[in-house]
Amino acid sequence: MSKTDIWKDAGEVDAAIARMADDLTALIAERGIQDPLMIGIHTGGVWVADRLHERLGISDPIGHLDISFYRDDFTRIGMHPQVRPSYLPVGVDDRNLILVDDVLQSGRTIRAALNVLFDYGRPASVMLATLAERDGRELPIAPDVVGLHAKLERDEQIKLSGPEPLLMLRGKTPRHAATKPSSDRKSGQDARTQSDSDPT
Repeated sequence: MSKTDIWKDAGEVDAAIARMADDLTALIAERGIQDPLMIGIHTGGVWVADRLHERLGISDPIGHLDISFYRDDFTRIGMHPQVRPSYLPVGVDDRNLILVDDVLQSGRTIRAALNVLFDYGRPASVMLATLAERDGRELPIAPDVVGLHAKLERDEQIKLSGPEPLLMLRGKTPRHAATKPSSDRKSGQDARTQSDSDPT
């Protein structure tokens, strides 16, 4: 993003995460789920998942997903990825998953994350928890639990800054020059890396 301002300060972000934990606890109980597995999407989703995981007292360690090379707009948005390999502590087959991201913007990150998860196995269910969501999404994807709602202009974006403290920033969306598809895309899928600046 270009020049940013603080949209939600650390106290507001912490309060939103506390509400999310309460809502997740109620949803897990309502669905009769035992031992869910929590998975955060790099990078901000992992920060949020760390805090939710502690509040919920989930027994299995947190999984981490990197989805950059799975996005359908990878070549268009001009990412400069850093290597952050995906890590799942246990198998996902027949497990109830809680997928956590920081911001739901276009919906493309979540679509890509589901593709990654199904490369690993077939979960019994996937719940989506996002710290913030904005209006004007491009895909029909909605969170089961969300902490903050943002009404933004088309050229605006929100982004989580952290990990200490966690702040939600608001700024203008940069324009990217169109790029040709990379011949390295397939080989890059194995690395599964993510840019901090990609729209989610």
